[in-house]
Amino acid sequence: MGNVSVILALIIFLISYIGIMLEKINRSLVACCGGVIMLILGILDVEQAFFEHVDWNTIALLFSMMILVSITSQNGVFEYVAIKLAQLVQGKPIPLLIVMSTITAIGSAFLDNVTTVLLLVPIIITLTNLLNVTSVPFLICAILFANIGGTATLIGDPPNIMIGQAVDHLDFNDFLFHLGPVVLIIYLVVIGGMGLFYRRSLHISEEKREELMELDAKSFLKNGPLLYKSLTVLLMTIMGFLLHPILHLDLTTVAMSGALLLLLISTKEQEIEEVFRSIEWVTLFFFIGLFILVGGLIEVGIIDEMARAILSVTEGDVPKTTIVILWGAGLLSGFVDNIPFVAAMIPVIMEFKEYGIQNLDPLWWALALGSCLGGNATLIGASANVIVAGLASKSKNNFSFVQFMLIGFPVVIISLIIATFYIILRYLLAYQ
Repeated sequence: MGNVSVILALIIFLISYIGIMLEKINRSLVACCGGVIMLILGILDVEQAFFEHVDWNTIALLFSMMILVSITSQNGVFEYVAIKLAQLVQGKPIPLLIVMSTITAIGSAFLDNVTTVLLLVPIIITLTNLLNVTSVPFLICAILFANIGGTATLIGDPPNIMIGQAVDHLDFNDFLFHLGPVVLIIYLVVIGGMGLFYRRSLHISEEKREELMELDAKSFLKNGPLLYKSLTVLLMTIMGFLLHPILHLDLTTVAMSGALLLLLISTKEQEIEEVFRSIEWVTLFFFIGLFILVGGLIEVGIIDEMARAILSVTEGDVPKTTIVILWGAGLLSGFVDNIPFVAAMIPVIMEFKEYGIQNLDPLWWALALGSCLGGNATLIGASANVIVAGLASKSKNNFSFVQFMLIGFPVVIISLIIATFYIILRYLLAYQ
């Protein structure tokens, strides 16, 4: 690729990025327009865009989970769960924020953060509407803890899945054993910080709390065949995710099977067309546009050069390289989407064996921590962020790119500082 292509790709990406940040035009439209301009200018062709760079696995997983959540939500299940959770903490906002954040973190570790936010955001929105309290703090915390929780396991976040597939000797238990302890520390620090940050702005009137405690959660459930069918299939799909290491079926196959099964067995109770109308198409097209935009950067070699620049700074020194990868991945993943960045870094780390470095594990853990935790920096840093923002927008609970970044970016810096100490103490002292 010539210098002109590199400059054009960078300009298109930066203009699109500014357009997404300013939010004057719908972010999906901005991302798709940026992607199409790259196609028109020949920075990448249609085949490269749609067969190499658009991650159809992610798109199909999201689409399938949206179908499952859409059908299940018609039965009042989310209202039932929301009321029960709120009554458990007697409608107190900060304990409720902590409970929802904890469920999000645990769900994101053992399901994957995309599925978790698709299941929990409808509950959060229902809950905040019931209590007549702003949903924005709850939705922002859902993003933060989806990415923090997803960092802990092999299936929690797409970058971890990619590293797990690339490195044969790392399995589910390795990720939990090596990343679980630091994720727990980061969770405790951030949950404490969020509780302090929102303690004055979250208030629920005594009247609303009394109304909540008097509500009968069961009255919101619509008993009937569809309730039992949708819950059974949803639970089967979740079990499929949890048994993923045993079944050897990828998450997308499990999700698509669940969605198609539910559509097939529920044709009498509902119109298929109605289900498809409720899909978050705007979010799906945002992902497609974003994948093409970043694909343009990959094709002209910008992402690869960024990855190589990180390693050239360190000259093969393991401790230095590990810390640079952690911070490089952490800071860049927030702005370039962590999936393509990790895809570019994996072969570069593999090349380190040529420097005579036999144990690459500290580098893999640094890449996993940096790319997963760095996803909290901006609204386009990770898949879960885009989904929550899309669902929030659909329910008229919008928050801006900048509003999220002012909270997310400091959380990333704190998370990376904690991860740095952890990596030094656990892996790098042996190199001193």
